[in-house]
Amino acid sequence: MQTEEGIAHSAYFTDSTTRLRLVDCDRRIREDMANEEGLTLRSRRVTSKSPAALEGESSARGAEGDLHVTSNGKLDVEHMITKKLQLKLKAQHLKASLLKQFDCQMNEFVDNLIDESASLDSPAAPPVFSSSLGEKERNKLRQPRLSEQGKLFLTRRSLLDELFEVNHIRTIYHMFIALLILFIISTLAVDFIDEGRLVLDFDLLVYAFGKFPLVVSTWLFMFVSAFVVPYGLFHQWARHYRTSRYKTLRSLLAIALFMLFQVLGLGFLPTYVVLRNGLPPASRFIIILEQVRLVMKAHSFIRENVPKVLSSSREQSSSLPIPQMSRYLYFLFAPTLIYRDSYPRNPSIRWGYVATKFLQVLGCLFYAYYVFVRLCIPQFRNISLQPFDLRVMVLCVFNSILPGVLVLFLAFFAFLHCWLNAFAEMLCFADRMFYKDWWNSTSFANYYRTWNVVVHDWLYCYVYLDFLWIFGKRFRAPAMLFVFTVSAVVHEYALAICFGFFYPVLFCLFMCFGILFNFILHDRRKGPIWNVIMWTSLFLGQGVLLCLYSQEWYAQHYCPLTSPSYLDLLTPRSWTCHQQASPGKD
Repeated sequence: MQTEEGIAHSAYFTDSTTRLRLVDCDRRIREDMANEEGLTLRSRRVTSKSPAALEGESSARGAEGDLHVTSNGKLDVEHMITKKLQLKLKAQHLKASLLKQFDCQMNEFVDNLIDESASLDSPAAPPVFSSSLGEKERNKLRQPRLSEQGKLFLTRRSLLDELFEVNHIRTIYHMFIALLILFIISTLAVDFIDEGRLVLDFDLLVYAFGKFPLVVSTWLFMFVSAFVVPYGLFHQWARHYRTSRYKTLRSLLAIALFMLFQVLGLGFLPTYVVLRNGLPPASRFIIILEQVRLVMKAHSFIRENVPKVLSSSREQSSSLPIPQMSRYLYFLFAPTLIYRDSYPRNPSIRWGYVATKFLQVLGCLFYAYYVFVRLCIPQFRNISLQPFDLRVMVLCVFNSILPGVLVLFLAFFAFLHCWLNAFAEMLCFADRMFYKDWWNSTSFANYYRTWNVVVHDWLYCYVYLDFLWIFGKRFRAPAMLFVFTVSAVVHEYALAICFGFFYPVLFCLFMCFGILFNFILHDRRKGPIWNVIMWTSLFLGQGVLLCLYSQEWYAQHYCPLTSPSYLDLLTPRSWTCHQQASPGKD
């Protein structure tokens, strides 16, 4: 009998010890991992119990501390299971968060490592010497840049595609969509109040993209000629260069024919078609921008392949470095202006991604339509009829900042992100760095380099570096000035042809404030205040551009000249157009 009592006492003591250990573990887990969900569960469980049960548990807690032991000495099994499930879910959530964070950091580290190792001209400094470098030198090593041998193509995604995976950044995108919805609702409401019906004719878009069949036929002519003529001239010159007795004369003849094609075939003829047929603004933009793009691509193809033929001739190589026609055709469609025989390629095409990007381009077109209908046309319809004074100008500029900035964002997102990414995906083109984080720029020098990487690479390789190659590396400042001049002239040429009048506002901003800010707000300017200054200047510049060009557009329509002289064509019409005229076509 004593033995049985001893065994029972020992078993009860062992069970109590185990129970106390479990309760103590439960207490420690509860103290370390308690959260709002656990407290809510606990409060719900307490309120659902009877007063007798609460009294029993209260007495048990008084005897053993904050322990979930019932009045009969047994553990609260329901509480233990709940806590274990909560702990398991929390551990799984923590594991997923840690893995995601580690994956993002590892991807960023590997991408930066690839960029740094590929873009540095010389091997990286050994660790024993890296500690002796200053902060300025280390920053230079971290920043990927173009080498003097040309652009390096790598497999990388567009920056916005990566940023849109973050919920906070994607919310900003949703805010722009909400603003578009408000524009649509306000336009429909105003039309319904004024007309008594919903007006859905989109007359501005129909007018802007008028005569589209002529645009398509002109583009086909430009593309076919840009595909056949440069490749044919280069192929014939390269085949006979090594065996020709008159290498210099043959080379000069080939250069003259190529320049003649660039000036007449791709330069004069499309411009003549645009002006002769009176195409509307958007149709003009399509032809002129494609004209500039094909001229730059043809130049890149010749510039990259001629030195290969000359080097092969000096080395007496048995094979001629003439690229296949299919490679040049791929280059004409590829979203880059730098020719290479091969580019990094993706293994497959995501057609859903392509469809999404083209739908976003279409959405940006309608977005721009509503910006002009709601914010621009009501403001500028009659502004050219008012006296040209300082008050009107100041109000016009500041009222134009909002639509000007929206148009800037839409142009960037529609073309540099959506359009180029769509063609890159269809062509499996893997280098998607069409832009960088220009919005973080603290200097205009960095903004010019990161806003449009595609055009910047071309200007750097074929204007800046070639200028230094011809005149020497001592003339870096004149080379930079020459790059600004070329860019300003091409931009002003495009706007003059597309708008149908000469008003060099953008050229003056480029050559005056652009160069000035490039040297004042240079790369040594760091800190948030310089980013604020950059954005303020950018906003003000967009307001000036939209205000002055809109004023001139309506002045050209309200005050036409029957027989203008050469001086009249160079004088802005908005300076003298003050007579009262009835509004014409928008």
